[in-house]
Amino acid sequence: MMIQSKFSLEASHVAFLEQHHAYGFKDKSEVVRFALQSLQQTLEQNYLKESAELYAQLYEEDPEIKNLAETALAEWTE
Repeated sequence: MMIQSKFSLEASHVAFLEQHHAYGFKDKSEVVRFALQSLQQTLEQNYLKESAELYAQLYEEDPEIKNLAETALAEWTE
């Protein structure tokens, strides 16, 4: 089920949307849905990357956590 939404755009965005067929989209709505999906995926990937970097930093800085992780990994592979 598609839900309609109203929002404001810059003139350059409207001009881009008018060229939707040139980019292989059937209509302007498909362009917007694709752009939103791409943005969502990018934001989620950035969040996961930042989270992984924080865990890696914590792992390197805290010997207790490093030992706990290595012990868990050793037990898991047995």
